[in-house]
Amino acid sequence: MSVHPGTGRYDRVAQASAARVISGYSTSFGWATRLLAEPVRGDVRSIYALVRVADEMVDDPDSGLYPALRRELLDGLEAETLRAIDCGHSANLVVHAFASAARHHGIDHRLVRPFFASMRADLTRTEHTGASLDEYVYGSAEVVGLMCLKAFTGGDEEAYERLAPAARRLGAAFQKVNFLRDLADDHDVLGRRYFPDLDPARFTDDHRDLLLDGIDADLDVAAAGIAELPAGSRRAVQAAHALFAALSRRLRQTPAAEIRRTRVRVSDPHKALILLGALTRRSAPGRDHG
Repeated sequence: MSVHPGTGRYDRVAQASAARVISGYSTSFGWATRLLAEPVRGDVRSIYALVRVADEMVDDPDSGLYPALRRELLDGLEAETLRAIDCGHSANLVVHAFASAARHHGIDHRLVRPFFASMRADLTRTEHTGASLDEYVYGSAEVVGLMCLKAFTGGDEEAYERLAPAARRLGAAFQKVNFLRDLADDHDVLGRRYFPDLDPARFTDDHRDLLLDGIDADLDVAAAGIAELPAGSRRAVQAAHALFAALSRRLRQTPAAEIRRTRVRVSDPHKALILLGALTRRSAPGRDHG
């Protein structure tokens, strides 16, 4: 595993801990990150690990995590993360790994605070308006795309600003695909409805197609931005995009009544073919930022 020059043993252990989080929670994203060049691979895994830990504080079904405790843990995690970004150290290995990546790539409070605000919203809000959903998706997904883009562009601010809209659209598409896949659990287990004015009990194929039209539009915009990413990151993001495009197609082929009951998946062999396609795809032009 490659890390930033000058990092010590604690930094390496922290980054290894972050990699363990992604391997334990995400098959698709974990596979895609293997296509990233180092040290960006480690940085993206460190970003994912913090995001996943925060999400678990909110969604873990353990009844011992009562709402006030979840809020306390989430607030503490945010405070520790912001402190670590400022000082460069944390006794929490996942936070330390994230802060190391954040400090290296200029990820600051302006991206971190909206993420935690969206996580807190899941503790109190059960339904969304159009405006509150936009705010939630920005914090829960779009800023994560922007954090990763910081790592991909390696300090090239002009490239970051140019590609930021595409990164946000990609994050939004990923989030909304997951909303659609998790329609049953979100409503039946967690008591949440993310899509405004959508009653899961009356979910139809027309509702499904309308939501997927918006998701596919986001994926189309994102694809143009991905083609401009540095070579060391482009294939991995293309693979992640292809995985979610495959999920979108699978969802469109699945009756709404079935989506309402079960989580739609892409099989592991299909995922492997998508990753192989990303590996063998001829790279589109894009500037290499190291």
